Amino acid sequence: MVKKMSIVKWLFALIVAAIIGFFGFVFKVNEGECAVVTRFGAVRAELTQAGMYLRLPWPFEDVRIQDARKRYLDSGYLETLTHDKKNVIMQTYAIWSIQDPLKYYTSVGDSALAETYLSDLITNAKNGIMGSYDLSTLVSMEEDNIKIGEIEETMLAEIQPHAAQQYGIQIHELRIKRVGLPATNVQSVFGQMQADRQKYIDQLLAEGERDAQIIRSESDAEAAAIVAQGRESAAAINAETEREVASIYAGAHSQDPQLYEFLRKLAALENSVDENTVMIITTDTPPFDVLEEGN
Repeated sequence: MVKKMSIVKWLFALIVAAIIGFFGFVFKVNEGECAVVTRFGAVRAELTQAGMYLRLPWPFEDVRIQDARKRYLDSGYLETLTHDKKNVIMQTYAIWSIQDPLKYYTSVGDSALAETYLSDLITNAKNGIMGSYDLSTLVSMEEDNIKIGEIEETMLAEIQPHAAQQYGIQIHELRIKRVGLPATNVQSVFGQMQADRQKYIDQLLAEGERDAQIIRSESDAEAAAIVAQGRESAAAINAETEREVASIYAGAHSQDPQLYEFLRKLAALENSVDENTVMIITTDTPPFDVLEEGN
């Protein structure tokens, strides 16, 4: 019985030793992680693929496993100066990950320090780049003036080489999250917005006046064309009427010239006098000779 208990103890001790030995000589890198293996402080291996790896137990070798997934960094509210000497408060965010595990381990070591360095890089880039842009590129009533996308691309292009070369970090995105204004600049921004709006109103009024002038010119041209056409039609009608009258007169004259002449003289007399007319005439002068003929 004692011998059996001794065997069990030895088996248990072997199992414990095997487990300790396994975890002492083997380690695992999960998906989305990277690792740096050091031997007596010197780097022995850089691992970026998930899997099981062999190692010497501590204190001979040490394994530093880091999260290689993308991470979010918020810069907070930082005040900067624009090219037109306006203070503006900007909040940015960055999406970053470890690009070079060895350089990240030797220069940074942990995520808290990495984010501190990245925040400093972003702040310096923000201050330098915004010094080349006016406030209207961030806040404006004119869509064409807004250049937020261009500013973001410029900041990312300036920061990324430094982050990769110095810290082994890749910045995937750098965006402007929010733009604020100090109280001293609010009135200035309102004035700029009013000026932009007034410019837009003036443009609309000018376009309206231009269109109205075009409509008036077209209307005047159409009216002149209608009047000219009416006069032309009236002249044609008058000419046709006179022709028909002349034809009627000619027909009447050909049928009875004496009667025609008599009637024409009577018409001339009727058109020459009225009830208040006083005339001294001789009856031998046409058309008054018809008065003597009547006697």
